[in-house]
Amino acid sequence: MKRYLEFASKRAGRIPTIAALIEPFVHIKVASLNVGLPREVTWHGMAVTTGIFKQPVEGRVSLRTLNLDGDRQADLTVHGGEEKAVYCYPFEHYEYWKRELPGRELPMGMFGENFTLDFPAREGSPEDSVHIGDTFRVGTAEVVVTQPRLPCYKLGVRFQMDDMVKRFLVSGRTGFYLAVTREGEVGVADEMTPIAEDASAVPVSEVTRLFRVKSYSIDDVRSIERALQVEALPESWKEYFRERLTRDTVGT
Repeated sequence: MKRYLEFASKRAGRIPTIAALIEPFVHIKVASLNVGLPREVTWHGMAVTTGIFKQPVEGRVSLRTLNLDGDRQADLTVHGGEEKAVYCYPFEHYEYWKRELPGRELPMGMFGENFTLDFPAREGSPEDSVHIGDTFRVGTAEVVVTQPRLPCYKLGVRFQMDDMVKRFLVSGRTGFYLAVTREGEVGVADEMTPIAEDASAVPVSEVTRLFRVKSYSIDDVRSIERALQVEALPESWKEYFRERLTRDTVGT
């Protein structure tokens, strides 16, 4: 908590960049607000407890440091916590999955997201435009982008598909997590208004790519060095990248 309050304090004194002011991010809206409590389901004959089943809710909901009111995670060793207080997934990705999974019902919250976000029409994916460390105001709360989602097997449980995790990662449509730097209330149709962007400007999609690529080029190393400067990027990600830089042979 202290770490993110300090981070928020630093951001509050920064003048927003011109890019943050003119980007059409001001039109990002919360299309659906989704919460859910852990439940037990059966997967391959085994009982699994998961909080991935989210349902849309109406009205204003309190957004706190660890999660939204009415929302919980089953395994706190890999889900939830300050660095994953809110999971966001773009509404436009649902169209892609409807084509990939014909006949499948895909209600809002299907990917376990808390915020289903409606982005303005533009080239590229939302993960290309949103950067680690970007800060936003949503409702009366303030949040910062911390990391892309790396799904566990429970996404497969939700879809009842063994290959869903692989398909999700290959698609590049990961969504992203938020930390809460100022608690408040949020609701459907709230805008996510930019406050500032991180100077290192590493897109969410770039972090995912750097995680998946088998060997690093010189340009990749430069991207990682920028990512390591982003305060909001969790230490676990930084440790991973430092280890890769030490271990891997850099390509040409």
